[in-house]
Amino acid sequence: MATNIDSSPPLTPKTSVSGVMLQVIYALVPGVLAYIWFFGWGVVFNILFAVITALVTEIIMLRLRHRAIMPFITDGSAIVTAILLALALPPVTPWWVIFIGIGFAMVFGKHLFGGLGYNPFNPAMLGYAVLLISFPIEMTVWPLPDMLNETPLGFLDSLIFMFSGNLPQGLSLDGITSATVLDTVKTELGRNLMLSEIYTKPIFGTLGGKGWEWINIGFLAGGAWLIYRRIISWHIPLAVLGGLFIIALLFYIFGAGGLPSPIFHVFSGAAILGAFFIATDPVTASTTLRGQLYFGAGIGILTYIIRTWGGYPDGIAFAVLLMNMAAPTIDYYTKPRVFGHSPDNSDRDDADE
Repeated sequence: MATNIDSSPPLTPKTSVSGVMLQVIYALVPGVLAYIWFFGWGVVFNILFAVITALVTEIIMLRLRHRAIMPFITDGSAIVTAILLALALPPVTPWWVIFIGIGFAMVFGKHLFGGLGYNPFNPAMLGYAVLLISFPIEMTVWPLPDMLNETPLGFLDSLIFMFSGNLPQGLSLDGITSATVLDTVKTELGRNLMLSEIYTKPIFGTLGGKGWEWINIGFLAGGAWLIYRRIISWHIPLAVLGGLFIIALLFYIFGAGGLPSPIFHVFSGAAILGAFFIATDPVTASTTLRGQLYFGAGIGILTYIIRTWGGYPDGIAFAVLLMNMAAPTIDYYTKPRVFGHSPDNSDRDDADE
């Protein structure tokens, strides 16, 4: 007996925006826990305040754009943007710096372009770049790892400092902070010191900065989880880290030991966080598989160039933003060949149609 089917059966999509964002948040947990262990509670307050600011800004912008608040407020995109920007900020960042950065990321990086899916630039990195240019002092004051800090800030001390700028009696900001290892290497090499002399400073660990190597291992584990869950593909992370590693290796070999090793570059700064969690943003990255390799390699190479010869010690944010601009062009020249058409006549056939 025949059965009439009036409509196609409903299919539940394998992933949703909120599901993907939740997986990304889960993957960030190992790195965040290591961050708290080595640098205290400041990062927790950064994340909480950034998330609250992002959600409030999201609601305001949705209202101004005459859009329904649901389901956009619950898709998790604002939360992920807030967490990524918060992780890029020093744990002793004043609240108003976070407020400005998140506000710019959400308003100018997301909603003024039409919202999620229409933004050409990664909102978190756009907010970070604006903060780094506008407030260089606040953005370069990093606390010492707790094992090197005789008087680390406690839970309440970190909260009070974030909103008032006041430290406990007898403490000064200079006494509990230090330059990052990337900044230290660049500065000391400029003073013609050898790497062997620079690495004797207590802020350096085995692979990178003291504590930072473990934080980056945490983010590496989270990134591997995202690949395993097929939330992201391996192309962009491998290309970012591979591009950074290869160019650093070339200059390390031909620089006769005068420049940091490729391992140091990979495990210092935001290279791993950027490779797995920032460069893989599906909206602002290249979409073709071959294009993703070019896109990621460009980020890795630009990061090394900015770190070595630029005015900023890390470079991930600016490298991502520059390659965001190049992504449409990369996609255009790496689009797969239409089945049944040769590469020489595919564009001609498209024009004839």
